[in-house]
Amino acid sequence: MSTTAVNQDSRYPLLTALVLALVVAAMNIGLWWWGNLPHGPDDWHGNISGFSLSVFQRYQSPFKQDFPNDQQIDDDLKLLRKYTGNVRTYTMQQNPQLYRLAEKDGLKVMAGAEIDKRLDNNEKEISTLIAMARQYPGTINRVIVGNETLFRNDLTPEQMMVYLDRVRAALHQPVSIAEPDYIWLKYPELAEHVDFITIHLFPFWNGIPVVVNARDPAQRNAALNAALGSYHAIRQRFPNKPVVVGEIGWPSNGDRHEYADPSVSNEAIFIREWLNAAKAENIDYYLLEAFDQPWKEDLGEGRTGAYWGMFNADRQPKFPFVGPVTEDTAWPWKAIAASLLALFPMIWFARSFSRFKLMGRFFFCALIQLACGLITWSATLPFNFYLSWVDWTMLVLLFPAQIAILSILLINGFEFTEVLWRREWVRHASMLTPDPPEKQPFVSIHLACYNEPPEMVIITLDSLAALDYANYEVLVIDNNTKDPAVWKPVQEYCEKLGKHFRFFHLEPWPGYKAGALNFGLKETDPRADVVAVIDADYEVRADWLATLTGHFHDPKVAVVQCPQAHREFEHNTFRRMTAWEYDGFFRIGMHHRNERNAIIQHGTMTMVRRSALEGTGGWSEWTICEDAELGLRLMHAGYDLVYVDELMGKGLTPADFKAYKSQRYRWAFGAMQILKGRWSWMTKPGPLSGGQRFHFLTGWFSWFADALHLIFTLMAIFWTAGMVAYPQLFSLPMQLFLIPVIGFFFAKAIFGIVLYRARVPCSWYDTLMASLASMGLSHAIARGILHGLTREKTSFVVTAKSRRLGGSNFAAFAPVREEGLMAIALALCIVGMALGYGTRYIEGTLWIFILAAQSIPYVSAVIGAWIAHKAGDKAG
Repeated sequence: MSTTAVNQDSRYPLLTALVLALVVAAMNIGLWWWGNLPHGPDDWHGNISGFSLSVFQRYQSPFKQDFPNDQQIDDDLKLLRKYTGNVRTYTMQQNPQLYRLAEKDGLKVMAGAEIDKRLDNNEKEISTLIAMARQYPGTINRVIVGNETLFRNDLTPEQMMVYLDRVRAALHQPVSIAEPDYIWLKYPELAEHVDFITIHLFPFWNGIPVVVNARDPAQRNAALNAALGSYHAIRQRFPNKPVVVGEIGWPSNGDRHEYADPSVSNEAIFIREWLNAAKAENIDYYLLEAFDQPWKEDLGEGRTGAYWGMFNADRQPKFPFVGPVTEDTAWPWKAIAASLLALFPMIWFARSFSRFKLMGRFFFCALIQLACGLITWSATLPFNFYLSWVDWTMLVLLFPAQIAILSILLINGFEFTEVLWRREWVRHASMLTPDPPEKQPFVSIHLACYNEPPEMVIITLDSLAALDYANYEVLVIDNNTKDPAVWKPVQEYCEKLGKHFRFFHLEPWPGYKAGALNFGLKETDPRADVVAVIDADYEVRADWLATLTGHFHDPKVAVVQCPQAHREFEHNTFRRMTAWEYDGFFRIGMHHRNERNAIIQHGTMTMVRRSALEGTGGWSEWTICEDAELGLRLMHAGYDLVYVDELMGKGLTPADFKAYKSQRYRWAFGAMQILKGRWSWMTKPGPLSGGQRFHFLTGWFSWFADALHLIFTLMAIFWTAGMVAYPQLFSLPMQLFLIPVIGFFFAKAIFGIVLYRARVPCSWYDTLMASLASMGLSHAIARGILHGLTREKTSFVVTAKSRRLGGSNFAAFAPVREEGLMAIALALCIVGMALGYGTRYIEGTLWIFILAAQSIPYVSAVIGAWIAHKAGDKAG
């Protein structure tokens, strides 16, 4: 952007925001328009040969013994009489008044007897068929004995021939049996026992797409050509018999079948093309069907079975017979609703964050619009389906989960936008020129340790002894280490280092690390203005204190925090991947939070103003994340926290995957303790700014996503097992739920990788390995979140930094037993879905993809544990 454009942008921020929001809203409407472009099949003029007819109203079902009354049936027949003179029925014992009403309305009926394995019922059907055909000879002009009976293998051809001969002998009307075309070719002897051939043609169930105007002539009108080809084959095989197409159609909704896609536009295209072709060839046919029948979802065809009607269940036509066809005629209202829902949030964001580059504001406004569009789509799509109360209950329960997914996406997107498209960091702090000794604040450095290897602690002490700073002391507080061989060498070394160093051994002592630090606070030199805390494995730079304590000259500053960095990882695959994983937060997330004075204080490489620390109550012993809680408490007291992104000290990464998991579990558990304990601070107006409340409420949303991932995975395993074992009870999830989940997965992955490449100085290999390490922690974080929400306390487990004795290869997976079991369960689900459903349904393919995506964190954990084990072997 040119300087002039930037100036204009800054001068008129509200105008720029308004224009930006309107442009994005207009683009949204354009996308809805593009997605609903009208299709143009040939127009149809004239009557339809006939309709297959089931007269159950929207909420009626033969399974519930809920049947339509005379008025409802008569209304249906009067409606159909406007389009055709013929209808087809399937059973004689349901709605017997239909024939009387059809006679009144001037309709001819091809009456059907339901024939199946119930031999007694077959007798009733045939007797009623014969009686009705004799009673209404002018209305029932044809009869069908059995509908796809041989297709279902209910009876043998010989049994059906007996029934057919019996009915033919009893009636003057022509008699047939209705079967798919291939049944007639398989049993040609059936033709000798019927007066006409009745075939069912369903290119949809053969997986053939509706393709029109394709460049390849072989693909043009694929479904229509397949239907006509089958019809011609039957005509050629039985030249002396009339052929009637008893069923032909296309569903407007439901599950995709191989390459065949159910939709309103595809139904319109296929039916209109068929009507014109049938007229040209003088084909006798019955469209399947007149009205959508929601109860047919329970017949084993899945959702698709409910949507074959030319009219919906409310008796409204789904498409016109002339002119273009629009898939969703309500799209303008949905598009406008989505744009209005997003408009004011977009204006607010673009105005409030005018310091972002224009591309960044455009990107996030587009993300807001996308989220609002998905909400609108998710809220309106269910009305395209005939859903039961169970379905609606599931929708009501799952809709908040979709809102949560979109919220997490927007939160991650905000970080993505600010980090990539800021013009500059508003709150940027750096190293300062060192003060002369007489102006240096006195610093008391507290080093709490528990059962740490003495040689590791001694390295830390040496680095502290080498500090280029005059006014400081070091307090080493060893709490609850049992073995004197571990803590005695550290005590002796402190004595050798002189007056700057004091050692305390506490046993027993409550409060974990916070308890030890509170003890140290009481022992602190009265001259101390600043308390610094580091971990026992850190080597600090000599200029750490000299270049940073100057920030405390500002009385509002309570904390100066440096990144948590690492050393000695370059040649160890496991330590390397974890080191870069930690680095991501300090290079990305901490800067993002620092813009609103909302950083997470860490328990190492941190300095705290002593008066603020003591004045707000010291270190909290009720949480195992006392450092993060202190930072929040100081913000609540009105102080500023300064983040200086300089590597002033480096420690060791966790020694193995067990330690790595344990540390992240502790952080997640402690975060939930803080969330519960300080909930009112974060949710009610008070000393915390809106930005601080935002970060402390939403900063853990990604961890909540890990918890939701665990719950969703367990539900997915259960549901998949149900779909594989009991497909008649468990149906494939709707695209309504699948598409946002997949979109969120891709968006989160892209955001993370792009930010890493932009902010973290590591190679592509290290980026991917850091991602592997991060994903491998998902289960540990999920457990920490769920336990933290449901429990008050847990044990404080110190993160092991030195390598433990190795074990067998099998023992390498002991820390990830749960993750391994989850990975195996998901793999079995994928195999079961592949064998049971394959790629016939788009929902099935999407579900397999989701199962595979869900397995990534668990597989990552198993791989991470193996890498840690092998890296430990090499180090040994």
